[in-house]
Amino acid sequence: MPRLQPPPLSLLDRHTGPVFAPLYATRVTVCGGEAGHGRASGVARSDDGALALDLRLPPALGGPGGGTNPEQLFAAAYGACFHGALHLLATKNGIALGRSAVEVAVRLGRDPVDGHHALQADVTVRLPGMARRVAEELVCATERVCPYAKMARQGIEGTVRVVVADEPGKTVG
Repeated sequence: MPRLQPPPLSLLDRHTGPVFAPLYATRVTVCGGEAGHGRASGVARSDDGALALDLRLPPALGGPGGGTNPEQLFAAAYGACFHGALHLLATKNGIALGRSAVEVAVRLGRDPVDGHHALQADVTVRLPGMARRVAEELVCATERVCPYAKMARQGIEGTVRVVVADEPGKTVG
């Protein structure tokens, strides 16, 4: 098996086109599972089969736990993306990261604006042995290039589409 390598530094190249230019796309389908509820007993599967998870409501929300929940998935994705961008920027600038780590704490709570739900996320970047000034500059630069940090700060463009008939080739259930 070939040794795993970080992505190329060319991912940091600036895009100058007038529209969004996709570099990668994926699709994950969640269905309801035993309780018929994606959050409580759902199953999440990626289109390439690399992701296959049982979703479970955590005990704090009245569930049994024992599975992954959306907040954990978001925290993992945010942390992985931020750490990857941090690594690319450090490499580009000749900075040794050592044993760096990114911790993302996600909270689901009641939104005082509309009374429904909202997420909050806090990112902690651990850069042991690095000078504080260098660490702060690197993390600040990472916030500008990490798509998850940008999404958390600016929102995300997207659509919601409704399909009321089974599409050919799509598995439901």
